[in-house]
Amino acid sequence: MFRIGLLVPSSNTTMELEFWRVLPRDFSIHTARLKLREVTVEGLELMESEIDDEALKLADADVDIILYGCTTGSLFRGVGHDKLIESRIEKLTGKPAISTSGAVISALRFLKAEKISVITPYIDELNVLEERFLVGNGFKVLDLKSLNIIRNVDIGRVTPNVIMDLFYKLDYSSSDAIFISCTNMPTLNLIERLEEIAGMPVLSSNSASIWAVLKRLNYGFGIKGYGKLLASIRN
Repeated sequence: MFRIGLLVPSSNTTMELEFWRVLPRDFSIHTARLKLREVTVEGLELMESEIDDEALKLADADVDIILYGCTTGSLFRGVGHDKLIESRIEKLTGKPAISTSGAVISALRFLKAEKISVITPYIDELNVLEERFLVGNGFKVLDLKSLNIIRNVDIGRVTPNVIMDLFYKLDYSSSDAIFISCTNMPTLNLIERLEEIAGMPVLSSNSASIWAVLKRLNYGFGIKGYGKLLASIRN
């Protein structure tokens, strides 16, 4: 049995559901919540201040790994923010740690994607920071389309039709992959459909997070039905 510790925003209603849906039966998920209502820089800063207490609580459950499950929350301070959070959790708890934005970078590199197109639910101040983070890590962002949602609980209510409408507005004609950002936007069930339409890998914050966790735990069996990234897992 593998125990995964999740640190998620308090208003996140999607990440746990998508993890339970995908992970095999020999995994259990244990969640701690960090206060966040509005996805703004100010909100993310306040949320980050709660990491230590909640990570220590997860360590009490003797989890095998701790995931900081927020994309913008682990990148808004710039390149290296993801690594700082991972290091902070590992030093504090003695447990391996992964951040979602770090998982996304690793997954894009694994897919050999240099040019990407991005879908987000975020407001402009965070879209700017996300693009800066991706570019700073060596990727070319050819297009970015967003829903401009500020309340995180509303992000969790985004419907597949809204996501598909935004996808059809996205220019991915010269891209190597499409990235759908935000651990609270329900997209996992759409990934294979989007890959068929676009003819290229599509990853979400949650598919990248799951992939990175499984790789770190040396779990060597691919998971089908949720895109090329998760199907690719091997020891």
